[in-house]
Amino acid sequence: MTAIIDTKPIVSRSTLSAVPFTSVKIQDKFWSERIRINREATIPAGYEQCKSTGRIDAIRLDWKPDQEPAPHIFWDSDVAKWLEAASYSLATHPDATLEGQVDEVIALLAASQQPDGYINSYFSAVEPEKRWSNLRDNHELYCAGHLIEGAVAHFQATGKRTFLDIMSRYSDYIASVFGTGEGQKAGYCGHEEIELALVKLGRVTGEQRFIDLARYFVDQRGQQPHYFDEEACLRGDDLSHFHAEGYTYNQSHCPVREQAKITGHAVRATYLYCAMADLALEDGDAGLKRACERIWDDLISTKMYITGGIGSSRHNEGFTTDYDLPNESAYAETCAAIGLVFWAHRMLHLDCDSRYADVLERALYNGVISGVSLDGTKFFYENPLASHGKHHRQAWFGCACCPPNITRILASLGGYVYGTNETQLAVHLYVAGEAAVQLGEHAVTIRQSTEYPWDGAVQVTLGLTDKARFELKLRQPGWAGSAHVTVNGENITPKNERGYLTIDREWSNGDIITLQLDMPVTRIYTNPRVTADAGRVALQRGPIVFCLEGIDNVPELDRLSLPRDVQWETQFAPDLLGGVITLNGKGSVLDPASWTGSLYGTQPPASKTTLLTAIPYYAWENRAASEMLVWLRED
Repeated sequence: MTAIIDTKPIVSRSTLSAVPFTSVKIQDKFWSERIRINREATIPAGYEQCKSTGRIDAIRLDWKPDQEPAPHIFWDSDVAKWLEAASYSLATHPDATLEGQVDEVIALLAASQQPDGYINSYFSAVEPEKRWSNLRDNHELYCAGHLIEGAVAHFQATGKRTFLDIMSRYSDYIASVFGTGEGQKAGYCGHEEIELALVKLGRVTGEQRFIDLARYFVDQRGQQPHYFDEEACLRGDDLSHFHAEGYTYNQSHCPVREQAKITGHAVRATYLYCAMADLALEDGDAGLKRACERIWDDLISTKMYITGGIGSSRHNEGFTTDYDLPNESAYAETCAAIGLVFWAHRMLHLDCDSRYADVLERALYNGVISGVSLDGTKFFYENPLASHGKHHRQAWFGCACCPPNITRILASLGGYVYGTNETQLAVHLYVAGEAAVQLGEHAVTIRQSTEYPWDGAVQVTLGLTDKARFELKLRQPGWAGSAHVTVNGENITPKNERGYLTIDREWSNGDIITLQLDMPVTRIYTNPRVTADAGRVALQRGPIVFCLEGIDNVPELDRLSLPRDVQWETQFAPDLLGGVITLNGKGSVLDPASWTGSLYGTQPPASKTTLLTAIPYYAWENRAASEMLVWLRED
């Protein structure tokens, strides 16, 4: 493969930084309730699960060979994500009980740290002699990465350095082990995560050495001779016995700058691309940026579900061929949709381009929050787009990556709403509440009032102590055919810059901007190469993808079809599924009673008119067990 290298530095006036979640107060009818449930139900449930399953106690390192079962190799990552979510929650809602639990777990981690700085509950207690012997499969650096993210979140939330110092020491030990120097291992993790975590650590501590280590792991990936082959030979393993049947599975089939298509395990992929985007921003590295853009284009044009779910195959928890997007067997792991949100957010930092924010929003409102029940206590690992009523959320999983991942993204949601630089304030998501931002020398308060995602009206109010000139950038979502903007009641026509309506003016305290986005019910069709959806249509209104559930409609949903001229009535049902818009209209249903009873016939079956009710996809399977269908046959 010919290397695709671009060494010109990135020069972009639209490079942004995220407004920290600690500077954003969410006061939103849609999100505030979810955040409350996350805080009051999901985070406590996660702690109890980590306790009852032995994940927290494993950190005590008191496992003995006659005890069963041994801790799992990546249990630490589940605890780390819980710590991260709990820390985010403490920053916005202090809680003495939760803080005590967090401090207790951090004390266990501190006590478990080995003299050289190493931390891992499995390899310290069960197989210490096998430390760093199988980077391809054993998740040691992956666990370290999640612990680093938890430490960064804890420091940002509380100002306490204990956990941060523990993980800084561990990271320095990792830097001594890995690299291209004499006596070092020229390896990297089979499950990416450490890379993006080290960038976070470098930013919060101001220590360039952590970012340098992240860069090493990214640049070393896929180099020849292949490290995973070398370490397998050292273990005495047969190279042909790798379960994934190739290194596209963990994105190490070639150096990252040469990659052009999204491959392999979906969560690993998105975590890698997050780190690549982070480093592109840190270093002005155009080669990493271009690689991210190529891979992004491949994903959204050939491999992403309408819900923002990614990774269609259970076999590799990831990607297969172009346009392979089955519905009932869709894997679409919740963690993968979350990883897509993380990656899209970082791409927004590189370019304030609505194509990234549109995907972030699509995944967030559909493929992410579908992964947790409305009461916050049960979870989907997989998120299919059709079900015969046998797919249900569970309280926990043996491989429990998804529950704490949902918990941490909901607890930090405020950090995804705004982006800034010296002269620009961008609104990526429409979420009611208030944020305090700094634009150069000017402190600005921005307040949103909206009923989004049920209504396309948004009011933005600015608070300033002195007049200030800057660009306010309001995203015009791709689903919105038109947008109307006023400033202090006066109609204006802003410039549309990469999908952001940009208003450049001198602003005064109390200025009011209104944005009205059309929000019709839209029929969505798919590329004809997606054979699973040939002749079918999906329904979307605003950012919300809708589905039919059997509980609201006739049984055997695949007998239904949708006339092209159906008129939809939208109705807000405050007592249904936490308050949702429903779509109500008339369709047709094949009538089994009209059939002769034989299996085959020479005449098509008769159909009759039936009422259809569609609900938001994220809310399905929150009532009785029921069928579900996103893509409907079209008459």
